[in-house]
Amino acid sequence: MNTETTTCKAEFVQRFTPTRRGARLARRLALHQLEDWGYDYGTETSEAVGHIVAELAANAATHGQVPGRDFELRLLLSEPGTLRIEVSDTRSERLPSLPEPAAPDAESGRGLLLVGALADAWGVTPRDVGKTVWATVAVRDAAGPATPG
Repeated sequence: MNTETTTCKAEFVQRFTPTRRGARLARRLALHQLEDWGYDYGTETSEAVGHIVAELAANAATHGQVPGRDFELRLLLSEPGTLRIEVSDTRSERLPSLPEPAAPDAESGRGLLLVGALADAWGVTPRDVGKTVWATVAVRDAAGPATPG
């Protein structure tokens, strides 16, 4: 039984249009938020989170798109030293799972393998409308947020 408790130190939530531009903006804002929390751009944490957010946001914009519905990015920084990344969309019939490795000449199909390699854990949680794909990353590069929120 795990008796370790987690306390949320800071949270960031933003909705984006389900487009390639929205996915790029989600990644950029996630990295800016990390920097505000004391995790400098270019660090191991920043690089891993940037790649994970980019992949999950791109999947939400590409495969989770429902006309007129946005996708949501949520970052939860908690003690002891864990960042949870959540990307929620409104399409529930496409629940991702870890795919088989793509063929060497395939142009896609490696994104969730990358998420699996960079994250400490990841998964999918169904919602009333849609799903949330989440990943957790241990954060070691900073003492924590300068100003929560």
